[in-house]
Amino acid sequence: MTVHVLNILLVEDNATIAAQLGDFLAQAGCLVDHAASGRAALRLALDGHFDVIVLDLNLPDIDGVEVCRQLKAQQRYHTPVLMLTARDSLDDKIRGLSTGADDYVTKPFALAEVAARCQVLARRHLLHTERVVRIGPLAICRQSRQVQRDGHPIALSDLDFRLLLLLVEAAPRALGRSELMARLWGEQAPDSDVLKAHMYTLRQAVDKPFGFNMIRTVHAAGYRLQATP
Repeated sequence: MTVHVLNILLVEDNATIAAQLGDFLAQAGCLVDHAASGRAALRLALDGHFDVIVLDLNLPDIDGVEVCRQLKAQQRYHTPVLMLTARDSLDDKIRGLSTGADDYVTKPFALAEVAARCQVLARRHLLHTERVVRIGPLAICRQSRQVQRDGHPIALSDLDFRLLLLLVEAAPRALGRSELMARLWGEQAPDSDVLKAHMYTLRQAVDKPFGFNMIRTVHAAGYRLQATP
């Protein structure tokens, strides 16, 4: 089986952190390019092709959130962005996710966790390129927005479809409530009860008529999709 070597752009102005993380990713078999500023990151990202961009928020010239916003607006193709920062407030996370970041890790972090998240983001990106996404008995067609489980069609509202697709693309990782709300509604996220209501209707459609629950609540982590009982 062919193993895909990840090509990663590491955007980090702290030389020590950049060296430690870059060396770890290289030892894990990744190809790593490094940028120490937002402008350098934009130049490399827009001129090259990367599987994942690891992006620090606290950069010396352009804030990482603005770098992410410009990348998403100017790139010819989607590249997953993992934000890496010391900021751990909910507002910072929502800001980052609402501008297009795909995942978020706060400092201090374990090098192995960053490497693992890069692998997950790269795999998830491959799912984005497939018209029909399958996980266990569930099949989702992005183009027609049709959903089936065990061959049976499932009718979903537009927002419930988007919610299910987020869970599918993240699987087996759990998505926290704040992350789901940021991805669904951006900075104008409503009360958390609205998310609970949509999760209820999604579960009624996807799980209730079938043999086991695919949508699981994970204590202190949020929700995740499980392919098997």
